[in-house]
Formats: sequence, structure tokens, C-alpha cells
Amino acid sequence: MDQKFIRAAEILTKARPGTKMPEELVGIIKIAVGDDNAEFLEAFAEKTSFTMEELKESLISKGIKLTEDEILAKVDFLAKNGVMMDQPTGQGVTIYRTLGIARIFDYIFMRDIDVEDDDIKELAKLQHDWLERRRARVQNKYDAYESTIEKVMPIDRTIISSYSNQNTGDEIEIKVDETIETPQEMILPSQTVQEIIEKNDDIAVGNCYCRNHTKVLGVPCEQTNLKETCFTFGKSARHTAKHGFSRLISKDEALDIFAKIRDDGLVHKVMHLRANPELREDAICNCCTDCCPQSRGFMIGPTANYTNYLAQINQELCSGCGTCVEKCHELIIELNEEGIAERDEEMCIGCGVCAYFCPENAISMIKTPLRIVRMMPPRQN
Repeated sequence: MDQKFIRAAEILTKARPGTKMPEELVGIIKIAVGDDNAEFLEAFAEKTSFTMEELKESLISKGIKLTEDEILAKVDFLAKNGVMMDQPTGQGVTIYRTLGIARIFDYIFMRDIDVEDDDIKELAKLQHDWLERRRARVQNKYDAYESTIEKVMPIDRTIISSYSNQNTGDEIEIKVDETIETPQEMILPSQTVQEIIEKNDDIAVGNCYCRNHTKVLGVPCEQTNLKETCFTFGKSARHTAKHGFSRLISKDEALDIFAKIRDDGLVHKVMHLRANPELREDAICNCCTDCCPQSRGFMIGPTANYTNYLAQINQELCSGCGTCVEKCHELIIELNEEGIAERDEEMCIGCGVCAYFCPENAISMIKTPLRIVRMMPPRQN
């Protein structure tokens, strides 16, 4: 492996020099960073973000002499490949910072990609191999990962799909769990897509990077034909639109897209700033069951999810049709010996997809204080 890209991997992962880097990771960085920009990342070896003047000083300290125009050209290239962000603060000062490794894949595959492009095909293969290496590691050490699952912290929050039933048009019953008190100091996050959209002036939508990835691998999504299902808000919307990962849209168009998303049974996963549900919403992924590594059937490793809801099945109204079993994102509903649906309470992420599609409107949603649902992928051996 080329040493300069190993070094770039160390910088972007904040690993100690000499740390063994996965071959797939170095390959991804080689494509995203390019031959002409690896040395530039040395400026970020000790610090991840700078103003322009600070960045110039850091480059000089590394023996790298570039004009401001040359710096901006490199930043633009790296930003368009998901390696960096260039965002103004509230005071109008642009901050240049490196991103986590996952953003490279996420952002590049949010674009309208050419599935025949050699770099795209190579990136898709490298990402697949990297994920499969982790999947194998989790399965081989399943008990060890399971024993530490309580340490896994959520990166997103599930919000309810709909407050009305698709088949009957009736409202889905919402019950409030009053047995647990919510701390008064906690800021309650928005509970619906509509709330999030209404409070944001800048909204952008891009392609689902997970479905784009599987499409390049020759395994297109079977649950939905929708492409544009990845939403960003505020600063993130402006950044993704500026660099070609998404397009800015109106609130009305956003709501129209979400109606189609709901009808395809996708699950709304909200990303908050710094993964803190008390901070602003940054993005919404809309996840399918066959491409998203957060869905139980496709899950790579241990996951954790915030939620404020829990599905409850009225067994007297349930006809045993199995619709909820088929639609469940996390594979936690099954028919019992009497042919009636039952769900695993501890594993329910409260997405409400089962309630939306239930032909008998037999599923209500219990509103709970914010809780964490942790789960392991199904054991394969």
C-alpha cells in the first residue's frame, strides 16, 4: 500500500502513526483524496478544523507552501469527495474541517452516480469488502460483542411513520405511558417529519447512499424504487447542495416525497448534531429492509437507536394476516401459535410502519419517554 495514503488514513481516523490500516480503507481514501492532495491533509494531523489563516499557518509548519487559491481548490476537491467541509459560522467566518471516514462513502454515493464508472465500482467493492470484514468479525466474536452491547450509543432516532392508517384512513391510536417521568430539563425533540420540515428553511434531498451502493454491486433494492430519500437540513443542506450531493427543495416538495416514502414502508431515522437528541436535527435517512445496515436483516454489527414510541398490538382486533410481520424493519413481530401477531417489546424501535399498514387498524402506538433500543444482528453460526 502507498505510504502517503496510509498516512492520510491515520490522519482522517485520528489513529496513532503505525496503526495497521485495513486495506479497503486505504483504497477508499486513495480514490477520494487523490494523488495531489494526500500531503495537504498533513495540516490536519493535530487539529481537525481551521479558519483560512490558521490553515495557512498549519500548512507552513508542515513545510507546505500554497496560495489561498490553491488551498481553496484542494478544499473544493476534497469536499466534493466527502473528505472535508467548508462551512461559514454564524459570524460569517468559513471553517475548514475534515470529516469522519464514513462521510466519504455517504456523500459520494448520495450523488447521481455512473454505475459504470471505474472509480465508483471500485469504491463500491471496497466498501462492501470492508463491511463484510466487520460482519465476519462480529459473527466470529458474537458473544463478546453481545456482552458489551450496553456500551453502544445511538447515532440516530426513529420517528413515527404516520398518525393515520393507510387502509382505513382512521387515526392510529396514540397512548401515553405515564409510568415514567421525563426529566424536566430535557428538551423534547420533534416527533414528526412535518415538525422538522416546518422549522427548517434550508432543506435538501439526495439519493440514498445505501441503495446506490447495492445498485452498483448489482443488487438493486426490492422494497422501493425511490432514489431521493436522504434529507439534510440547515448548514448540512447548504453544504450537500453546494458540492453536488443533493438539491435544495421547498417544504411542499419535501412533504410530497415523504408521503411516497411512507407508502413504501421506509423507516424515518433522524440524525442530530453530535448524535445528541436535544440538539437540532441535521438529517433524515429513510431506511429500507434490504440495503440499510441498520435494518435487522442486513445488520452488520451491534446498533442502538433512540425512540419515543412503542407499537402495541390489540390481539382481539388482529386477524393474523401477517402484514406487520412482513413490514417490520427489525424482524421482531411474528404470529403466535394462535396465528395472532406478537412483537418483542424490548426490540421495538417505534417506527409505526406496522400500524400504518395494518388492515384492521389493530396496532396502536405508545408514546414513551426517550429510550434506547439496542440490538445485535441475527446470529449466523
